[in-house]
Amino acid sequence: MSEETKNEVAKTVDEQKFEMIQRKAMMLSKSELIPKQFQGKVADCVIAMDMAERTKSNPLAVLQNLHVIHGKPSWSAQFIIAVINQCGRFEPLRFSIRGEGDDYGCVAYTHYLDEEKTKENAIKSPRITIGMAKKEGWFGKSGSKWKTMPELMVQYRAATLFGRLFCPDLLMGMQTVDELADIKREPKQVILPE
Repeated sequence: MSEETKNEVAKTVDEQKFEMIQRKAMMLSKSELIPKQFQGKVADCVIAMDMAERTKSNPLAVLQNLHVIHGKPSWSAQFIIAVINQCGRFEPLRFSIRGEGDDYGCVAYTHYLDEEKTKENAIKSPRITIGMAKKEGWFGKSGSKWKTMPELMVQYRAATLFGRLFCPDLLMGMQTVDELADIKREPKQVILPE
């Protein structure tokens, strides 16, 4: 087969794949089972389907767990835990919670599937504590779940940091809904060269 024929075949396959994705996205965008922010938005559904393919997730799961906060797409922490657990690289995530008061905190940990499980070869997130949440300004925000659900919040943050360290490709550089909600929005100062 000539190089020109190979290129033509590849182009045809790409066009067929794009048409199929568009048809699926059109169908999804008409469904009442997806969040309102995606209903009637074919382009957004195409992007979500691409993200589902990259994370090896169900498109409906991506649509249900993809949120836009301050104009940025973000994942739910539950989705990050699910993606880590189903990626096929690790044993399911575990959580070690200990401490009291400001030292109350959590580490997310697991093992690679192809390694023996020992305490020494466990891979771990940084420890997230209530004291850290207070210093970072997450704890005192109005409506913060850190005050009412500290056990859940330390686990969510620990799992998110685990994902950032050990499988950033699955998170695609996106933050969680909780992280974006906790970020103080300050205007950026741009300094132009003279």
